[in-house]
Amino acid sequence: MPELIKKTGFCRPFNNFGVLHTFPFLRGNTLMQLVKKAIFPVAGLGTRFLPATKAQPKEMMPVVDKPLIQYAVEEAYAAGVREMIFVTGRHKRAIEDHFDMTYELEVSLENAQKHELLKVVRSIKPKDMECIYVRQAQALGLGHAVLCAQRLVGDEPFAVLLADDLMIGEPPVLKQMVDQFNDWRASILAVQEVPAEHTKRYGIVAGTLVNDQLMDISNIVEKPAPEVAPSRWGVAGRYILTPGVFHEIANQPRGVGGEIQLTDGIAALLRREKVFAYRYEGRRYDCGSKDGFLEANVELALRHPELGPAFRDYLRNLEI
Repeated sequence: MPELIKKTGFCRPFNNFGVLHTFPFLRGNTLMQLVKKAIFPVAGLGTRFLPATKAQPKEMMPVVDKPLIQYAVEEAYAAGVREMIFVTGRHKRAIEDHFDMTYELEVSLENAQKHELLKVVRSIKPKDMECIYVRQAQALGLGHAVLCAQRLVGDEPFAVLLADDLMIGEPPVLKQMVDQFNDWRASILAVQEVPAEHTKRYGIVAGTLVNDQLMDISNIVEKPAPEVAPSRWGVAGRYILTPGVFHEIANQPRGVGGEIQLTDGIAALLRREKVFAYRYEGRRYDCGSKDGFLEANVELALRHPELGPAFRDYLRNLEI
């Protein structure tokens, strides 16, 4: 057992009282299955983007030619996830419709011999991908949204993706994190270095560096002021979590903003399991903000194989 712990980075074997912890990843003599489920918390009101989000979900706002939620789902699919769990709200029906079959549209495209467009429409939801929807009746925070999916996740590791954090990486950011999870068999949080004045916007982690990209977390604080922040490593919108976090979230009082914070649940999880911070390779766009949304549209349009060259010429010749 000690060799297994050292090799794979399982949860800490003893707590502060010398009591042996249980190992949630062991099932007899086999390891728990890999990450096959992802939670997409999409019940938020998108108030930072009013009036655009008054009648449509912020996750359905397009960056170039795809809605934000599709970028997140494609990232999860590329990481091997096949069960997509959407935690929705009252006005999020458009998300369900987007990943559903649109019979009339497909028939129309087929009759018009628009085969390329038909291929695009059908590729939105691959045949081996399952979409499940659960309602978050009250906006009680990210931790509460994750807890709403507990019965669907069960006793398995899972990913959490925040769609308004558009992440572009090669390989995709969640795939990088799944690879880390496969090595360490412990919760992994995506992090980036943030300016000191921005620590109050993020969950901030501190701990011991394992290597240039990985930190063994000892402390995580939700939105600390710069003068008390334990580091400048801020948590971005990607997580891989062990099922033990559900118990911790369920037993948390309301935290910052009167909400049930996922950060608080992870902080409690640290007392009995290892949690790592992974400095991902890639670019994050905060598409919940107007400036981040505009940056994503411009930069991804420039990279677009069809639109990019003409758009680049347009920007060069633009006179304002």
